[in-house]
Amino acid sequence: MAGSTDIRVRFEPDDVALSRLHRAAFGGHEDGVAPWTARLAQHSLTWVGAFRSREVVAFVNVCWDGGVHAFLMDTVVHPDHQRQGLGKAIVARAAGAAAESGCHWLHVDYQPHLADFYAGACGFRSTDAGLLRLTR
Repeated sequence: MAGSTDIRVRFEPDDVALSRLHRAAFGGHEDGVAPWTARLAQHSLTWVGAFRSREVVAFVNVCWDGGVHAFLMDTVVHPDHQRQGLGKAIVARAAGAAAESGCHWLHVDYQPHLADFYAGACGFRSTDAGLLRLTR
């Protein structure tokens, strides 16, 4: 990984910083601030961030069912820091944290263009799954 990187598990969330990171990677409204702190507190087993110069540049959220299944959500690396191993590093740390918490399975949904990352770099394998759209 280029540059000095600090990988942190369950760091103190900053709604503005996480919203800015997601906006940089995925686009969105300039002034929108998502309630990350509340979401993480209510729904997450853990979360992992990669920091450079005190700025969060990568993030992944691990939700769970309260039992043995955990789910990766919101995986993001700032465009200026992609292709440096940060995504793989935070997913590996998240997987380790989920295992340490007693989870047996780590699930992730992803679009086909991300298969090289999730299946190739991170070691996920494809399974059959179902999806039901609840909104139109």
